Amino acid sequence: MSGFPISARINGAEWTGEVEPRLLLSDFLRSDVGLTGTHVGCEHGVCGACTVQLDGEPVRACLMFAVQIDGHEVTTVEGLGGGGPGDVLPVEDLHPIQRAFHEAHGLQCGFCTPGILMSVEAFLRENPAPSREEIREAVSGHLCRCTGYHNIIEGVALAAERLAADGPAADREGEP
Repeated sequence: MSGFPISARINGAEWTGEVEPRLLLSDFLRSDVGLTGTHVGCEHGVCGACTVQLDGEPVRACLMFAVQIDGHEVTTVEGLGGGGPGDVLPVEDLHPIQRAFHEAHGLQCGFCTPGILMSVEAFLRENPAPSREEIREAVSGHLCRCTGYHNIIEGVALAAERLAADGPAADREGEP
């Protein structure tokens, strides 16, 4: 099968190349770009593990084709903290949401965490001071088999507090 040319910004860097029209975005990010933080779980869009941001909005990468990102911007969990493929960042270099999850023990095995982080970052941009009920609703589209969600909710609440203390999102240059 012949490739289809695409050009997109992925975690702030330009990517240009050819992809097969049937290649899923999740497989493209993991195999072609080397961004393995995008996890593949159910492959039906139900679990949320593959969530990335397309032009700042959460999408399920297992339900999109790579050709659909042509001309768009994609942010993965690696781009959230400013890292690249294979980078292991020290805690102090992580995004405030990632640090809050770390401190609140909002992860266990970590498989669902990247997708949750990508949804939560967009959620907190829209709702910087959420109630616990709003946080529960925001993460309800993600399946986590390890936790009872309590620490995930606490991590989101802690992140919201810290982001609010840092000032408006527009003042945090360099963050998505």
